[in-house]
Amino acid sequence: MWRPQQAVVRMAAQLSETAREHVVLTMLVMIPQLLRHPAWRRTDPNQGAGQGVLLVPGFGCGDHTLELTSRWLRARGYRPSGARIGLNLGCTSELVDRIERRLEEHAERTGRRVILFGQSRGGWLARLAARRRPDLARGLVMLASPVLDPLGAHPRAVRVAEKLARLSTLGVPGLLTDDCLSGKCFRTSSQALSAPLPAQVPAVSVYSRSDAIVPWHLCLDPCAERVEVSSGHTGMGLDPDLYTQLEPRLAEWAAEDAATLPEARSLGRSRTTRGPVRPVGSCAG
Repeated sequence: MWRPQQAVVRMAAQLSETAREHVVLTMLVMIPQLLRHPAWRRTDPNQGAGQGVLLVPGFGCGDHTLELTSRWLRARGYRPSGARIGLNLGCTSELVDRIERRLEEHAERTGRRVILFGQSRGGWLARLAARRRPDLARGLVMLASPVLDPLGAHPRAVRVAEKLARLSTLGVPGLLTDDCLSGKCFRTSSQALSAPLPAQVPAVSVYSRSDAIVPWHLCLDPCAERVEVSSGHTGMGLDPDLYTQLEPRLAEWAAEDAATLPEARSLGRSRTTRGPVRPVGSCAG
């Protein structure tokens, strides 16, 4: 007798096998390179000044996949925290709701606005949360995030999403649904992704022409500063050049927000959008 839960286990095993291949690659090559690089070894524990950062993992990944990023941030005086959305396999709308709650919690804990930092699907989910709550978002970093077309990723990744949606219709909880791929949830999130970011939320979109999962041009968010690196999709968070490029930008955001820290402590008490919002089309280019 076929059971949906057994299909999830088999799919997870297939994903795990692919993940293990990536782990071997990163353990043998990329992680040692990163740990030896000046971008990792050179630290300033006062740089972040307690600035909160919410880390949102990619599709099929958990918070542990951004652990090295978290360590890098913590060594520089930031206060990173995971999004706690499991393996990022669930309904888009529900995940954005959960990220928003974590954003509220981290802003309350740190007493200031929070930088959202997401990889792949986590990046465009973070963008949706930042647009919904610009009063709590200090900035946005998106790594290999196909904001221009979330379903434009490699067909293999899209097929996994479609299989998860079919399992959801059979009663398996906590997964993407058909509504996320073609229904109201999809239309709502697509419309929000195509809308400009609020003017007070600076953003950086990191992409790579070597990305074999997400076509690089889908990461060119017109509302974000675009930064190119040479690593692939999975290893982007282990690329020393990524941290070299991000360090001055994150430091600038942290310093500017620290200057208004007394005002920042009042954030989270109101959902009112603060500051001007870019009109539609103003960040094209």
